Amino acid sequence: MQKLTKDNVLKIMKNYQNDPQQLIAVLLDIQAASGKNYVDQKWADLASSVLNVPLSKIYDVLTFYAMFSTTPRGEFVIEICKSTPCHFTRAEEVVKWFETAAGIKMGETTADGKISLLHTSCVGACDIGPAVKIGDHVFGSLTEEKVKTLVKNCMEGKAEELPSLCQN
Repeated sequence: MQKLTKDNVLKIMKNYQNDPQQLIAVLLDIQAASGKNYVDQKWADLASSVLNVPLSKIYDVLTFYAMFSTTPRGEFVIEICKSTPCHFTRAEEVVKWFETAAGIKMGETTADGKISLLHTSCVGACDIGPAVKIGDHVFGSLTEEKVKTLVKNCMEGKAEELPSLCQN
């Protein structure tokens, strides 16, 4: 993965015409381009300057919305739903499957930086719960084998194969 540069970040903001109303979209794109699923302090400072948005407002956004992080995370962030419907449909069992398959505990990142396991609020897939979200894809009706396959694809960097495993 290519290292994020000042020019890359400036281009991201220019794609949104340096419009401060597009702050969330800009920060999401910066985070995605970081390679570690987070917004570094220097890019928050740059966005503040270019978009003419107080740094405090940028950090309000970065710390309010669960989709953002200010610390490095894995290339694949696996978010396991902890809402009540998912909780009552084997969520704890699914957490254990992911922890075993990835070799880490919830809140941790694999040593190779491939996977981070996190809890999240409802992903709107209660009918197929317990549900997990990896990037923009939601997975449900999970079995231990499906979890192993998802983790294996993430560990091998096979993002393009994830949608075929998705059940919406």
